[in-house]
Amino acid sequence: MGNRAYTDAELEAAIAAMADPERLREAQDLVTRQAPALARVLAAALDEGGWFEMGHAQAVREATGHDDVAERVRAVRTMLAEETRLGMLVGVAVGFELARELDRGTEELGSQND
Repeated sequence: MGNRAYTDAELEAAIAAMADPERLREAQDLVTRQAPALARVLAAALDEGGWFEMGHAQAVREATGHDDVAERVRAVRTMLAEETRLGMLVGVAVGFELARELDRGTEELGSQND
């Protein structure tokens, strides 16, 4: 994988390839097996990034503080959607770094076998 930058076209092609249900199923199986370790890395990344510090507590108070039930539900749904997107984006960053680390390990094994 290396540390090179990817073009938008390369990323779009890779994302389109991942839409294949079988490829996605294989990736889901892999992630499921490693879920506890990946969850710890994701939680650490979110914590180190300050994503869920005081601002998060404030957002929870604001979302749940509406008197109107419909407005409260809308605010909580919006907050959950935003946090989900954020978690996904940080998760993708963790996935990129995991791929780089695995690639480095493969390169090191290859050079040891030469």
